[in-house]
Amino acid sequence: MAPLLEVKDLKKHFNTPRGLLHAVDGVSFTVEKGQTLGVVGESGCGKSTLGRTILHLLDPTAGVIRFEGRDITVVKKKELHDLRQDMQMIFQDPFSSINPRMTVGQIIGEPLNIYKLHKDKQEHRAHVLELMSTVGLAENMENKYPHELDGGRRQRIGIARALALNPKFVVCDEPVSALDVSIQAQILNLMKDLQKQRELTYMFITHDLSVVKHISDHICVMYLGTLVEKTSAQELFRNPVHPYTQALLSAIPQPKLVQKERILLKGEISSPINVKPGCRFAPRCPGCRGVCRQQTPELKETAPGHFVACHFA
Repeated sequence: MAPLLEVKDLKKHFNTPRGLLHAVDGVSFTVEKGQTLGVVGESGCGKSTLGRTILHLLDPTAGVIRFEGRDITVVKKKELHDLRQDMQMIFQDPFSSINPRMTVGQIIGEPLNIYKLHKDKQEHRAHVLELMSTVGLAENMENKYPHELDGGRRQRIGIARALALNPKFVVCDEPVSALDVSIQAQILNLMKDLQKQRELTYMFITHDLSVVKHISDHICVMYLGTLVEKTSAQELFRNPVHPYTQALLSAIPQPKLVQKERILLKGEISSPINVKPGCRFAPRCPGCRGVCRQQTPELKETAPGHFVACHFA
C-alpha cells in the first residue's frame, strides 16, 4: 500500500544579502496512514520550514511531494484550496496563531464558514460545540476571547480548528513547547486519542526528544536542513548511530540512579548560507576526519529500516 505522504529530495532555499540560505536541503521520507513521524533537531535546523513547505505555506525550491499517490509539488490555487481540507497545521504559538479579536466559537468555526459546510447557523454552531467538546473545551467558553484563557486552552483551540475540516494529515509544529509540563501531557494524550478516533496521520515537529519518544512511530533527526538519521522511535533510542543523535539523546535529563555521561558538542555551527561540500556536522563532531570536511555523506541504510548520513556509521 502506498504511503499517505511521500517527500523526495525536497529543498527550500531563501535568497539573502549574504547568499543562498539552504533551509531544507534534499530531505526524503514517507509517512504511513495513521502513524506519526517525529522530526527533531536544534532550533534553526529547518524543521518548521520543512512542515510549512509540505503544506505549501512556503513554495518548494525543488523536490517532489506526493499525497495519497498524487503529485502536489506544484498546485494551482483551486487545487490548494481543496487540499487544505485534507492537510492542516497546528502552530507552535497558541496565541499568535489565532485572531485575538475573534471569540473561541468564531475561531473554530472559521474553516467551516470558508468551506460552506453547513446550511444554517444552528447546524454550524452544533458542529463548533462538538469540536470544542472533542478537545476538552467547555461550552461556556464559546464566547470568550483568547486573552481570557490559559496556554493549554488556547492550544486546544488550535487543535480544534485544525480538525474542523476532518483532515487526513496534520503537521504539528512544536504544539506543546510553550506549555507547562502537566499541560503538555494532557495535550499529548489528547492528540493520541484523537489520532485513534479519527485515523489521523501526524508529522510531529519538536526539539524535545522525551516528547517525541512518547508520540512517534518513526523519527527523523535534522541538522542544518538535512536528515542525518531516520528510523523507528524504538530503534533510535535503543541504538543511536549518528554522533549528533547520540549527543541529543545524552542531553535528556535522567534520574541520578541512571545518570549517563553527557556528550558536550564543541566548535562552531556551520553556516547554512552558500553551503560548501562536506558534512555539516563536521566542525562539532568528536570523530571528524579528513573525508568529513571534503565529501557530503549520503543517507544510507546501515541496518534494516535504519538510515544514517555519516561516513563512519
